[in-house]
Amino acid sequence: MNLMFLTHGALRQRLLAIGAMLALVAGGIFAWRALPIDAFPDVSSPQVKIIMKVPGMTPEEVETRVVLPIEQEVLGIANKRIVRSTSKYGIADITVDFNEGTDVYWARQQVGEALANVRGDLPASAMGGLAPITTPLSDLFMFTIAGDATLEEKRTALQWLIRPVLRTVPGVADVNMLGGDVRAFTVQPDPARLSAWGLSLNQLRTALQVNNSNDGAGRLDEGEETRIVRVQGAFANADDIRNTVVAKVRGTPVRISDVAQVSVDSSTRYGIVTADGKGEAVEGIVLGLRGANAQQVIHGVKARLAELAPRLPQGMTVKVFYDRSQLVERAVGTVLEALGEAVVLVVVMLLLFLGNWRAALVVAITLPLSALATFILMRWFGLSANLMSLGGLALRWACWWTPPWWWWKTW
Repeated sequence: MNLMFLTHGALRQRLLAIGAMLALVAGGIFAWRALPIDAFPDVSSPQVKIIMKVPGMTPEEVETRVVLPIEQEVLGIANKRIVRSTSKYGIADITVDFNEGTDVYWARQQVGEALANVRGDLPASAMGGLAPITTPLSDLFMFTIAGDATLEEKRTALQWLIRPVLRTVPGVADVNMLGGDVRAFTVQPDPARLSAWGLSLNQLRTALQVNNSNDGAGRLDEGEETRIVRVQGAFANADDIRNTVVAKVRGTPVRISDVAQVSVDSSTRYGIVTADGKGEAVEGIVLGLRGANAQQVIHGVKARLAELAPRLPQGMTVKVFYDRSQLVERAVGTVLEALGEAVVLVVVMLLLFLGNWRAALVVAITLPLSALATFILMRWFGLSANLMSLGGLALRWACWWTPPWWWWKTW
């Protein structure tokens, strides 16, 4: 009865019906343009990840001295569903999963407070904290640094030039860096020389820590001008380290070069990255924020890389080998193609079996309107357009043009 009343009302108020249809079209198009688009649906629950680095500790020590205290502290957090962890050499990875619907920022605040409470029980060398707000599907864009430069130069360009700029793109949670050589100064003590001067390793370590810093030294007033005085003691090169005084022994200053060998080297590596089977490479991985529009994030990353291209060292380029937007475009294009075929087949079937072009036209208009209404509801409830949601929409339309089932249900 209500359906008949609605039908008669639409026929009597044709202008109102046309206005409602145009409003639905405008709202659907706006919702579609603002709808987050991705290839896959994010079915992961809200989670907070803690990454702690403890240099030199074995997995057993990491488990007992780092992971266990943190796990015991986060067990009392509300809405917590499960706590899981992985202990590796020098690294602790703790993940706290929360119930569906939990605000991820509230969850991070609770985990951050728990981590602050347990900091005093952790080893002094433990460092780290909360990982970025990402999901298992946050790897949106991957690239390598190509060119004739060394691995150290590529890593330096990625760390100090490319990564800071890409992190300013809206929706980017972080940019992971893999491979390459991280420049570092190496100090190799000579036990025999230390013993000859009567010095210990602790004295050498203290000299390195104390002298590697800048400090203020007051100011000088000259008339109406004031000059700020500072002491610049931070190490800038290997010679600064070699000339650092460890202690005075019998009135003679003992420098680091007298008891140790100083060289420019790279940090310890636990793995390598290869590209195309042609040797080592330096890789960058762009991670998207939870709930971010993957396509918009990737477009922003590409725009930033295009701006950075002239600023890169000569002969150095960015080579992309994974672009989620291509997968998104192919997935969405396939679904939209299926939807278009469904509309055409529905019109053809109605024209063949009903012989009425007006009925075919009404159905052809109704199907896109139903899709636009679906987009409005998806935007309202915070859902994303992906292969699963659009595929379900195409499957629903496909039921209209399946002749055997349609006619069997009709009879």
